[in-house]
Amino acid sequence: MSRIHYRPNEFTNLAGVSVKTLHRWDSSGKLKPLRTIGGHRYYTDEHILKE
Repeated sequence: MSRIHYRPNEFTNLAGVSVKTLHRWDSSGKLKPLRTIGGHRYYTDEHILKE
């Protein structure tokens, strides 16, 4: 599968959840985003399969 990168707001549309839910999942360890060098969160196709 290709590694397409999604910003949190793009990923929420695919996953059908809110950005707040993504932040909660990150805090709880359920779904950890990858981070850019600047610290911004992003998600890949692999995250969709885990969700």
